[in-house]
Amino acid sequence: MSLPIVGLPKIMHERPDRPVQPEIPPTKAERDLVLSKVRTYLDGSQLVPPMPMDELRQEAEVICDRFGFDVAHKEFIALIINNELWRDSLAAIPFERRLLLLPKCMRVEDKCPAPFDELGLLCKKCGLCSIEDLQEEAERMGYAVLVAEGSPIVMAIIETGQIEAIVGVSCLNVLEKVYGYMEAAAIPGIALPLLQDDCIDTNVDLDWVWDSVHLTSEDRTRRLDLGGLRDEVDSWFEPAALARLLGEPSTETERLGQKWLAEGGKRWRPFLTVAVYQALLDEPQPFDELTDDLRRVAISVECFHKASLIHDDIEDDDTERYGGKTLHESHGVPVALNLGDFLLGEGYRLLAESDAPANRRAEMLRLAAAGHRSLSVGQGEELMWTKNPKPLRPQEVVAIFRGKTAPAFSTALRIGAVLGGADEPMHTALDAFSDALGVAYQIRDDLDDLQAAREAGEAPEVRPTIPWSIAHQTAKKDQRAAVTQAWIQGGEAEAIHQLLESLEATERSTELYQAYKDEAIRSLRGLDNANVKGLLRRVVGKIFDELKIEGWCSEHETRNVAGGEVVTAAAG
Repeated sequence: MSLPIVGLPKIMHERPDRPVQPEIPPTKAERDLVLSKVRTYLDGSQLVPPMPMDELRQEAEVICDRFGFDVAHKEFIALIINNELWRDSLAAIPFERRLLLLPKCMRVEDKCPAPFDELGLLCKKCGLCSIEDLQEEAERMGYAVLVAEGSPIVMAIIETGQIEAIVGVSCLNVLEKVYGYMEAAAIPGIALPLLQDDCIDTNVDLDWVWDSVHLTSEDRTRRLDLGGLRDEVDSWFEPAALARLLGEPSTETERLGQKWLAEGGKRWRPFLTVAVYQALLDEPQPFDELTDDLRRVAISVECFHKASLIHDDIEDDDTERYGGKTLHESHGVPVALNLGDFLLGEGYRLLAESDAPANRRAEMLRLAAAGHRSLSVGQGEELMWTKNPKPLRPQEVVAIFRGKTAPAFSTALRIGAVLGGADEPMHTALDAFSDALGVAYQIRDDLDDLQAAREAGEAPEVRPTIPWSIAHQTAKKDQRAAVTQAWIQGGEAEAIHQLLESLEATERSTELYQAYKDEAIRSLRGLDNANVKGLLRRVVGKIFDELKIEGWCSEHETRNVAGGEVVTAAAG
């Protein structure tokens, strides 16, 4: 399923940045670290829920001392302990016996058209905030949903006996007040704190909310350590591991090929291959029980990716990769071209020699060939643009992204699915997921490149990007010529960045990035495999949690775009 683009997401509301409340670690990476350490701590404990808040605070102090966390995060850590203690109990409760409690302060207060009744906000589904999407998805699953806050409502609901678990979003103060009633009734609950406590236009870590809402005992991967899995996959690309798995190199080309595979990179693609394979098993395998055959299949995916990077660097005349010289800069274009071809051959060899049944080997080879072909066509469109550069609409840039980036994700995911014995509906869903994931990933790269260029005092690259296409589309008539010239010819760096800033290119591009990221999540709705759905849902957060764009406020959300139109912004 693709995300139709008519124009740009509308910037729904403007407001100055506000400080994050000090009790909550400000970045997603820091919150994930706390979660990881709390799980480590609880694995060796005998704690049983429900626990009074005073006892949770005492355990939080121990964790702060043991792992060196700021004691100011004690209240947050106490909530995390409670969440983890109840996590398995909540996962076993049917969705239709759960309540999702959202705070009305997540709405855009000065524009929200929704009225209130005695139970809370009656969402009008205007698309201005994330309440609509959270409510729609939770109700589709069977949840009762209330957009309200305050302990009396929660107490009344608990007393009805119809709710057996609660996923609650609110500020720390309200969560602590509600907690007492949940503890007294021994109601399993996951508490998700807002990221600021000023009671107006607030926001929350949406990845965390989605993960909690979808939590089910049917997902046997929910405790799979994705960070550990990434580390495991990374270890397969150490020189000694590559020599063992691929064979000791006997020629300079083989040595250089393995050296290039061992070079830097995030290795998302082999990670995705292994993640999907793990999700398709009845029970995920311990890392030390993963087979060498699986390792070689995952390495084949990275062979294809590294080959494309070598060729891309030549085509784009790039001089740096992984903090050093690109391969063609250090060894010359002929050697680099040959090595890219060698890695393509190595990838196909590893697939062809897999221990998988013949029909699965054939399908993996077919998928790799189709992905290679699609990627080349997409890259070719961008190369043709450089021969005759001209302004492109956002949907035209996205079409290029679909060709040059999405196939790599689709190939990685579907090769893992083939190895795991997935059916056709699973492959259809993975294609839709990859389409949105690939576009989001490429928009993020555009934004990262734009930010890096600005920090380096350089002009952005002359190529098709979402920020440039959005700037061109939103520019007034008297600005269009200047945007066109700067886009296809370059110019003075500071003037270009000021022009893009005046047209809000970063903010609007980030909204489009968020829209495609959300579409990737929505594409999983039709999956009936809880393992794959749950794991890929978390993979989205894992892949994109490193995005940092100066001045971007995550409250600017365009959740209503997926499955519908991306609204055209007012041009001026």
